[in-house]
Amino acid sequence: MKDALVEVQEVGKEFHGRWVLRDVSFTVKEGEILGFLGPNGAGKTTTMRIITGYLPPSVGRVKVAGYDVTENPLEVKKRIGYLPESPPIYRELTVKEYLKFVMEIKDVPRRERKERLSEVIEYCGLKDVYGRLVGNLSRGYRQRVALAQALISNPDLLILDEPTSGLDAVQIAEVRSLIRSLKGKHTVILSTHILPEVTATCDRVIIISNGKIVAEDTLEGLEARLRPSKKVEIKVARYRDKVCEEISKLPSVISVVPSRNDAILVEYPQSLDLREDIARVIVNLGAGLLELKPVSMTLEEVFLQLVTEEEAGKA
Repeated sequence: MKDALVEVQEVGKEFHGRWVLRDVSFTVKEGEILGFLGPNGAGKTTTMRIITGYLPPSVGRVKVAGYDVTENPLEVKKRIGYLPESPPIYRELTVKEYLKFVMEIKDVPRRERKERLSEVIEYCGLKDVYGRLVGNLSRGYRQRVALAQALISNPDLLILDEPTSGLDAVQIAEVRSLIRSLKGKHTVILSTHILPEVTATCDRVIIISNGKIVAEDTLEGLEARLRPSKKVEIKVARYRDKVCEEISKLPSVISVVPSRNDAILVEYPQSLDLREDIARVIVNLGAGLLELKPVSMTLEEVFLQLVTEEEAGKA
């Protein structure tokens, strides 16, 4: 098992007498892409800022690569690349000038700068705009430049806060592709309220609501906890009504419901696997099995259930 690169221990943050984070604890392993998910105002950005050392916690501790963020802020900052929701890019500089400036302030060793610059320009697809003013670039290219500044020091940890905010569909797809390509090369914390972002890129999910973590697991693990049953979708060539009737007779089947596109939805307990029994019924009937596939909860369903439960508990 890989070591934890990030350790967040019972962190809380108070602003003007109001606790916006309460008892937040989690770890992130080396090489992992973690999705930090929650509605607007849930505490995502505050948590990211505390990890980077931009904000101090009111209580609790954060360590990055073994260094305490409060006690050793410079050591932590050396190991982090940060892409905030509103990136600090200087519009009056060219892409080349800006990235060279970032290497200076991040103290990238001089002997490595030429190679790092070349690698990041290639990786982020900035060759065609290398000499242009940042202020004259499209929103999508400016976001690529912002990602390049986060990567330029080859950090252990990348923190990406709403990295596709304000982008169009094509630009979003490009940025997601870039993030996926980071897997195994960097540890990534991706903070977002856009659900497909997490499904498309992340190994594990943390859901935060009202300043508290309400769930932490893989998407599959969250589904197993929240849904007490499994569902499979079946398509047959013929005898659909008879198939429904016979499958409903199987022990432990909870429901058999005709579904969209002439499919059949079968539900049974989470602890069982009835797929072989279901297939046998269809074959014995000569109904022509065309498709049998599991139906998973979407991240949206998981998210809404957890956040709704949190709101109900708060009321």
